[in-house]
Amino acid sequence: MLEIPECKNAAEQLNQTIKGRVIRKVLANSSPHRFAFYFGDPAGYNSLLSGKTVGEARAVAGFVEIEADDVRILFNDGVNIRYYPPGCPVPVKNQLHIEFEDSASLVCTVQMYGGLLVYHEGDNDSQYYLIAKQKPSPLTDVFDESYFRRLLDGVKQTISVKAFLATEQRIPGLGNGVLQDILFNARINPRTPLVKLTDDGKANLFRSVKLTLAKMTAQGGRDTEKDLFGRNGGYETIMSNRKLSSPCPVCGGTIVKQAYMGGNVYFCPECQPKFSR
Repeated sequence: MLEIPECKNAAEQLNQTIKGRVIRKVLANSSPHRFAFYFGDPAGYNSLLSGKTVGEARAVAGFVEIEADDVRILFNDGVNIRYYPPGCPVPVKNQLHIEFEDSASLVCTVQMYGGLLVYHEGDNDSQYYLIAKQKPSPLTDVFDESYFRRLLDGVKQTISVKAFLATEQRIPGLGNGVLQDILFNARINPRTPLVKLTDDGKANLFRSVKLTLAKMTAQGGRDTEKDLFGRNGGYETIMSNRKLSSPCPVCGGTIVKQAYMGGNVYFCPECQPKFSR
């Protein structure tokens, strides 16, 4: 899924690859997907984009936004974005195919669910998108410990650490995927209520959010996700499905997988005991 590190990396790769190219044609929804979400009628995407020049791509929390003159292209959640150079065959089944005048292509497929939105600048009034644009990224200096403490103080202290970090868009783009290593590095169990965190525990959680996301981003995203060219990210996840059969790298104990709050959590019961901090 597209989260903060993958969006940042995708935007940089798009700027290096397709910026300045002119769009020849667009085919959207040729392989209908129940959970592929479009802005308006996808049949109109070709008329919106053909002849447009690709401008800057940017990461907006958990979104990847691409300028195309006065039009915007926006991807989120489970959208796989792939670049295919001229002459390279593209997948027949896809949810969005953007072909450029040099015959290179940007092809997007949806994994479980995802948004592939094309619209005129200013037309997207989705609260998820607008909030993501307004709130500071953990990758910036604006997201400092004082800001993080205000977020903590603004919620019910009975909610879990996972609920605080990954719901209600308190930190847009921080989802269940990156959450796992953040909590492992902070040595906090995902079910721990905020009220059980000491002052040192809160400071440690803040540092882990900043440092873990920065490392994931610097290394091109997580190894559980793929980049614009179909390559796995360079950041080796510690707590993920990939490491479920491996011992904890700190204590050698068994990594546990549990269903919690609509997704799976991975943690080490020895290093991340419940309510320990």
